[in-house]
Amino acid sequence: MQLRQMDFIREMVRLCEDAWSLGWHERNAGNLSYRLTAEESRCVLDAIGGHARAGDDWADTGLVLPQLAGSLICVSGAGACFRNAGHCPERVFGIVQISPEGSSYRILWGLEGGRPTSEFPTHLLAHAARMDAERESCAEGCQSRVVYHAHCPNAITLSNILPPDSRVWTRALWQAMTEAVLFFPEGVGVLPWMVPGGCDIARASERVLGDFRSCIWTQHGLFATGCSFDDAFGLAHMIEKTAGIYLAGRAACGGAEPPYGVSDAQLRLICEESGVLPREGFLD
Repeated sequence: MQLRQMDFIREMVRLCEDAWSLGWHERNAGNLSYRLTAEESRCVLDAIGGHARAGDDWADTGLVLPQLAGSLICVSGAGACFRNAGHCPERVFGIVQISPEGSSYRILWGLEGGRPTSEFPTHLLAHAARMDAERESCAEGCQSRVVYHAHCPNAITLSNILPPDSRVWTRALWQAMTEAVLFFPEGVGVLPWMVPGGCDIARASERVLGDFRSCIWTQHGLFATGCSFDDAFGLAHMIEKTAGIYLAGRAACGGAEPPYGVSDAQLRLICEESGVLPREGFLD
């Protein structure tokens, strides 16, 4: 089987095409990564004969992440346009192997554009953060493996209106639509504006994603994580849709806070009925 026909590559392509159609990835915006399972890793290594791509040596990541030691990660490339994912996945994505020390990587397949996304450190730290957060609570098959970054317009617009406060954001979204609290009961993490692509925003995102499955980058977009592509994409979609509903409600009220959002008592009731625990301290 060609690597481009493997299920996880096909799912990455589908996510990119769906998100492109929604307008979340102008030009080369956004990035995506997937941490392969042990079985998928064996299949990939068998397919390539266990060798790195010709001419590619180990490249330093600037990080030491023993949680990821030896992992295979499929990641989008620097400058890659998601609209081309189905046409030429080898240019949009690549599979890299993390060194036994967890401090460097080498390219095994793809990334014909040259290297992983500039946000690769954020992706690596996000994978490690979610692995640590879920170590005791999730079985192997339920661990987060997808890290997804998109330029969702409603989320970006809302970051120009609300302060970079996780509780404020979470309450606004929970109160805008009844089932939002069921999709992200832990809330939504938010970072203030930071220069993208650097170590500072990567480390800040790591801290947020240790507590939340999603993270808003103010005036930039959002990160969503999940155990599957449906999970991560669905989380991003839910946040983006709910942000749009909240924005439309404020616009209809002349910019004022909508007066008839879902109440805290109603949020508690739906959580009780569904067996969900909302984040402590986020309800009055």
